[in-house]
Amino acid sequence: MNRKIRILFVRPSKSSFIQEDLKLLRKHFNVRVVDFVLSIRKKPKETLKTMFNMLAGVLWADVTFSWFADTHAFWAVRLSKIFRKKSVAIVGGYEVAKVPEIGYGALLNPRSTRIVKYVLENADRVLTVDDSLKKDAIKNLSMTGKNIQTVPTGYDYEKFKPEGEKENLVLTVSVGDSWERIRLKGLDTFVKSAEFLSDVRFLVIGIQGGALKKLQDFASPNVEFLGSLLQDELIPYYQRAKVYCQLSMREGLPNAVCETMLCECVPVGTDVQGVRTAIGDAGFYVPYGDVEATVEAIKKALKSDNGKAARERIKKMFPIERREKELLRIIADEITKSR
Repeated sequence: MNRKIRILFVRPSKSSFIQEDLKLLRKHFNVRVVDFVLSIRKKPKETLKTMFNMLAGVLWADVTFSWFADTHAFWAVRLSKIFRKKSVAIVGGYEVAKVPEIGYGALLNPRSTRIVKYVLENADRVLTVDDSLKKDAIKNLSMTGKNIQTVPTGYDYEKFKPEGEKENLVLTVSVGDSWERIRLKGLDTFVKSAEFLSDVRFLVIGIQGGALKKLQDFASPNVEFLGSLLQDELIPYYQRAKVYCQLSMREGLPNAVCETMLCECVPVGTDVQGVRTAIGDAGFYVPYGDVEATVEAIKKALKSDNGKAARERIKKMFPIERREKELLRIIADEITKSR
């Protein structure tokens, strides 16, 4: 524990994985948090407070730490350079994506592209949760990637653990309210697959608004929908579900897959990027958008005894202790360089 090292933690939201990193850093360093708000018209007071706290925080800190390479990270990195402080930025996936067929990715917008490129070229360390995201950054932004490294997110296997009997339940979780989000996560494929497995319960958690209504319009009676839940509220569903589906077009390292595997869900996923990284040989793969293949894979998963193997894979490959150790090493290295 080194309370002499001061970290300015800049967050755009309080997502569970962001909060997990905050908790890890607070165990070892003196941490100050800036909740970033930038909306002069709608939230002028909060915006002014944000900019004041950013400036004061950078002057106070030894290192700035930002989740996602967006506007908040741009200011954290830029101010860090001006005042000769170290900076760490984390790429989640959207920032280095460019998928015009579904309108997904920050790099579809020229202004966002400039912001992401600045962050990735000027942060002292850029961390990605999966190697595929580093490759995307190098390819889509024509950069060397010399300051980019992969540090997977970590998962608490004492928190996410099996309990009770598994049910004939197939689960998927995704937060969003747009049809583009539905297509990105393959939720339309998930819902369509349920029609061919009428004796199995399907559950979608997290979708809201117009996207939810559109899914409900063609969902069969065995599909249930729940709104967004807190992480602790999700765990009982993870423990009850026999199968978890991640049918995405693309992913970094999907948190829900890893968490549900720790709860001994058998995973079914598309063979893309971080989905493959998470599942390995512990589950079943399907082509994106292929309903027939998804139905067959779910049937196999429901009969499978891969749950224990799935848990052991995540426990071995992505323990929270591994991420903690890597973050400490990275920050110590950057502090040493600055002295």
